[in-house]
Formats: sequence, C-alpha cells, structure tokens
Amino acid sequence: MNGPAPSEEIVPVAQALLERVSALGGLLARRVRAEVESYGDERLLPDGPLLRSCVENLRLPLLCLAGRAGPADLSSARETGRERALQDVPLAGTLHAFRIGFELLWAELAAEARRAHAVTSDTLLTLSSEVWRLAGAYSDAMAAAYRETAAELAAQREHERSALVEALLTGAITDRITMWEAARALGLPGSGPFIVVAADVPAPGRSALPRIEATLRAGRVPSAWRLLPGQQIGVMSALPPDVRSAALEILARSEARVGVSPPYDSLRDTPQALRYARLALAALPRDGAGVVHFDDDPLAMLVAAAPAEAGHIAGTVFDEVLALPADERERLLDTLERWFAAGGSAAEAGRRLYCHPNTVRYRLRRLEELTGRSLQDPRGIVDLGTALRALRVLPEEALGDGGR
Repeated sequence: MNGPAPSEEIVPVAQALLERVSALGGLLARRVRAEVESYGDERLLPDGPLLRSCVENLRLPLLCLAGRAGPADLSSARETGRERALQDVPLAGTLHAFRIGFELLWAELAAEARRAHAVTSDTLLTLSSEVWRLAGAYSDAMAAAYRETAAELAAQREHERSALVEALLTGAITDRITMWEAARALGLPGSGPFIVVAADVPAPGRSALPRIEATLRAGRVPSAWRLLPGQQIGVMSALPPDVRSAALEILARSEARVGVSPPYDSLRDTPQALRYARLALAALPRDGAGVVHFDDDPLAMLVAAAPAEAGHIAGTVFDEVLALPADERERLLDTLERWFAAGGSAAEAGRRLYCHPNTVRYRLRRLEELTGRSLQDPRGIVDLGTALRALRVLPEEALGDGGR
C-alpha cells in the first residue's frame, strides 16, 4: 500500500485521536457488537479480545496518517482476518465491522479537524480520500488473510473427515462411544440402516461422483465420502426408504460405474459392507456404466468374489468357443446371453437380436456341441450361465489363457 506523505495539517489531527484511541476502540467495539449480528455472541467474541482488535485496527491507520507507521503495515487487519476465520465469524460480518470502524474513524477525524484545528476544505477532501483508501487496503488485507485461513481450516477439516471415514471403512473404530462420536462428526445418524457405495474413478485423484455429498445433503441424505486412487467410497444413511430411493436415483444419473452394498444397521459392519459394495462394482460388465446392488445378481457376486476360480470355469466351459474367430465367438455368446435374458424363449431372444427364432436355436445347438453341455439339462444351464457371467464380468487377465 503506497500513498502520499501525510499533510502537515492532517498529522496533528491524527495525533490528537491517537491520544484517545483506547476510548475510540471501546466505542467501536460497542457499535459493532450492536450493529453486526455475527459479533453479538460474547461467547464467540469475548469483550477483551474484541476491544483489543478494535483499538489496534484504529491505531495503525492513525499512525499511518500521523506519519509514524509505514504505509504497508497491515498487520492488525491480517490478524483480525485470521482470528475471525478461526472463530468461524462470517467474512461478510467482519467486512461490515471494518466498514463501521472506518466510518467512525472518518467521522472522528472530521469532527476533530473542524473543532480544534485550522484545516481547509481541500485538506478535508484529501483526508477523506486517504481514509477511504486506507479502508480499502485494510479490508482487502483482512479478507485475504480470512480466506487463506478459511481455506487452511477447510483442508484440515476435510483431512480429519477423510481420516474418520477411513477409520469406519477399515474397522479401526470399534468401541461404541468412539463410533457414536465419529458418526456425529461425520453428520451421520447414530443408527442404521446404512449403505456403502463404491464408484470407479475416471482417473487417480478425480472424483467419480462430483459434489455428491452436497447433492445428497440437499436431498436430506447424510453421507460421508473418501476419495481413493482407484475408487470413491461413501457411507450414507439409508432411512427412510423414500429418501434412500431418491439417493440411489442420484447415483443412477451419474455416468460412473457404481456398486452398492446391502443395507446394514451398525457402523461397525461398514468394512463388510464395503467388501459387498466392491463386489457389486466388480460384477458390472467391464465396458458398462450404471449402478449394481449386491443383492441384484447373486451369481455375479459369486463370480466377483472368486475371480480366479470363475475365470478357470469360463476357460474350461468355453474353451472351444473362445478358439473361434472373434465375430463368430461373439455372435454365439451374445445369442446365449439374450436367450438367458429372455427366460429361455427363442422367439423373444430372436426379437431382441433381430433374427428368426430358428437362427437362435441353431446357434444354441452349436454352443451345446462346442461346450458338451445341454441347455435341456439344469446342470448344463448352470455351467453355461456361470461361465458366461464370468466372461462378461471379469477382466481378461482373470480368464488366463481362456481369455484369448
């Protein structure tokens, strides 16, 4: 902050106010206490610290006007910004208090200049300009320090919140009292039901569900989230059912791959629920987005829970099928998948595939010949269904040589 040297006429005016700055600070403290709502709580802002802040924020501008302080000394303003951020006083209220302070400073300077000093109108105009220049500089310095401190506090709170979520997910919290305190700190209810959500992130460090916590909060769904390198994990309240449905609709509107655990009653069971949510996520087709609930597809959950074993089954059952050219292989597997989805109806599968039911039957017979399993035999249906689910769910590396 650079400004002109103080006028010789202004110096004695500022000096006179410096001699009674403590009284002026008390007047300012009473005024901001009365006029600024966020300053009205004495438990938040006790009288002593408030008075000291008011005195210092009047003293430094007066020292500058009296030529006794450098024009860049904004230390009291910065300290006030830091203190108010730590006290969680709104920035708007603090700026309002600063405006009141400089209005008081200007009124007292003008009154002192007219009462006891031969100050010309031009000098008063210069003084007015200087006071409001100082007001802008001090307010800017205070607001910058406030925002910097608020950002540091927000980052610290987010780290603490993330650590609490991690403790829930890993089972590091076990006793009832600490669990209750953690739930309160995270804004979660003390009792369930809860659900855990696991979503694949598009890239390390990028959220799969941007602003999900705020969006759910707006829908009256408390939740807490942690961003991991490969996944975004959330714990959310699942009560009441209509609110749970609204939350799941929000998840469904995203473009992410999302797995959802079954509801559970105690936060102690969060680690197991996380495993279920991750299994549900793993059960999504590799190239698909959407939301999968653990209870929706039991066979897919079994495949995801034992990928090595399921991959071996797929490679064994479809060994000869996987050896076919890619187009023929996919045509046969897609036909089987549509037949399962159609409840074993060749006509319905043909409608979905845009082909004649006899074409569906021919392809299914071809699969039976290649796999040695009959779709008329319940055991054959189980083998083919399990192997097909493994092919659609598991990554190629889990299929071994059969994933060629």
